[in-house]
Amino acid sequence: MAFVFALIFVALVLFATEPVPIDITAIGVMVALLLVEPLSVVAADLGLLADPMVVLSDPERGISAVERGISGFANPATITVLAMFVLSAGVQRTGIIQIVGRKIAAFTRDSEPRQLGATIGFVSPISGFINNTAAVAILLPMVTDLAHEGKNSPSKLLLPLSYASMFGGMLTLIGTSTNILASDIAGRLAVQYPSLDLHAFSMFEFTQLGLVLTVVGAAYLMTVGRWLTPARIKPDEDLTEEFEMGEYLTEVVVREDSPVVGRTVKEAMAEFDFDVDLIQLIRGEEVFLEPLGQKTIRAGDVFAIRTDRDTLVEVSDAEGLDLLPEVDVDEAELEAANERQNLVEVVVAPGAALVGETLVSSEFRQQFDATVLALRRGGEVFRKRMDHVPLRVGDTLLVQGSPDSLKRLDRNRNFIVAGEIERPDFRQSKIPVALGIVAGVVLLAAVDVLPIVTAALAGSLGMVVTGCLRPPEVYESVQWDVIFLLAGVIPLGIAMEQTGGADLIADLIVLAAAALPAIAVLGLMYVVTALLTNIISNNASVVLMIPVAVTVAQDLGASAFSFVLAVTFAASTAFMTPVGYQTNLFVYGPGGYRFTDYIRVGGPLQLVFAVVTTVGIAFFFGL
Repeated sequence: MAFVFALIFVALVLFATEPVPIDITAIGVMVALLLVEPLSVVAADLGLLADPMVVLSDPERGISAVERGISGFANPATITVLAMFVLSAGVQRTGIIQIVGRKIAAFTRDSEPRQLGATIGFVSPISGFINNTAAVAILLPMVTDLAHEGKNSPSKLLLPLSYASMFGGMLTLIGTSTNILASDIAGRLAVQYPSLDLHAFSMFEFTQLGLVLTVVGAAYLMTVGRWLTPARIKPDEDLTEEFEMGEYLTEVVVREDSPVVGRTVKEAMAEFDFDVDLIQLIRGEEVFLEPLGQKTIRAGDVFAIRTDRDTLVEVSDAEGLDLLPEVDVDEAELEAANERQNLVEVVVAPGAALVGETLVSSEFRQQFDATVLALRRGGEVFRKRMDHVPLRVGDTLLVQGSPDSLKRLDRNRNFIVAGEIERPDFRQSKIPVALGIVAGVVLLAAVDVLPIVTAALAGSLGMVVTGCLRPPEVYESVQWDVIFLLAGVIPLGIAMEQTGGADLIADLIVLAAAALPAIAVLGLMYVVTALLTNIISNNASVVLMIPVAVTVAQDLGASAFSFVLAVTFAASTAFMTPVGYQTNLFVYGPGGYRFTDYIRVGGPLQLVFAVVTTVGIAFFFGL
């Protein structure tokens, strides 16, 4: 028990500080459990294991301690979440959400209340049927464009988008990975403790409570939340103004006596010891974008560059360049190359391979033939010396490149392009098929014809067989960091149960709340879980807190199912920090938010949900 508690403490610190990605921490937890084998301690004490190093089977469960340790990979929750990513991708590839989004934009026009209401009203219901993380990733470009077209700040819409996806995800079992994991844990504990009123969740088990929370959450966001949400990003159409690039973008002309004349751009830049990016080359009537490396520099060439004033003076003196007077390098100027969209915001997605990398080490310019003009992290904007800044999830890059380069970025799962670009590869003819498959999965699971994991896997296969997804896209659609996180933390919950750690924590909670009625303890479980979830992963919170909640309910003689629901709802609604939920990170950079914005807007909402959820569980499910 002491080892498991120490491991939980270390894991919580690593989850909160993220010196390494949380999925790597989770795998480290799993390896530690396998090496020390707390999963086999109880069985060994009972004489069920003759030698912990030669693991025998547990007669009650029929699996070994090692198999328990790696059981997260074969867990139905893990496989179901994986399948739901595939189903969500199948719907996304049809373009149906973009089509509906355009119709919404036509309806809302420039009215901020309409835009806010449409955003909440659209993302909430769809988050119940496709993974809510995927829903925000798909809708973020649409909502950003909606704000800019209406001359409104995207900051006023993006935080509500994230929050609405969270409470919308509580409408059904498949809305979030947390719901699916909680259902699996509840089902396992029901087998382990048959005397308790526990069972795995059905598809619409808690929909009535989810609807109440969706209505309450929407009302809050449209009133108090709208007043509290700051307009961090100015409602400018021009992205160069939004990132305040006026002092960092300019044009220079190459003089005839310049030492760079006759050399390629690559050769000239190789000797530069300056913080300068060449954005585009203007030669007569022609404008060239990346790749520029092999272009031979001629006298009279005009380069649009990103740098600061002091560096520009040094570069001009050393390289024979003259500053062009009275030139404003704005979005229109940068898109003059082919009169098509060349400038976009790109968000670093969760699970991106380049998290922790820099623009130099990831070879961003060479890989995508695109130039990063600025980097925004929450409210902080980097406009110089960006090349060696380690990238984080939620960082927003202002990227300039050709339309082909931007399409490559849009297709790359490491990024979310925060603005709609032309996508001719949507499979609109497959819209009825994709929607029919998702509806079939929901229906089969809802009426208990098939277990949810079987229905979801069959639906995933159906997406490929019918052509909604191509085989390689199946692997691209899965957020593997979430899968490995689930696989790593599931054994930690088992270890906490096996060693008696959950019982000890539950006894302490009951002792501390001895004078409180059951409904107050239920609310306490919600608050504790919500606070934990705002610091660490929501899935880790569920794994750690559900066994405790079940034991607390046992000690109080209350409904274990109601206590499990309180933990599940609290873990899926983390409003107070950008790191509490992936969707909060999605909007952190594009909205230009500060950490305190989440506390200011999400704190009151979290308190409202604590009360409404607690009372709602007592009303619908009893104590």
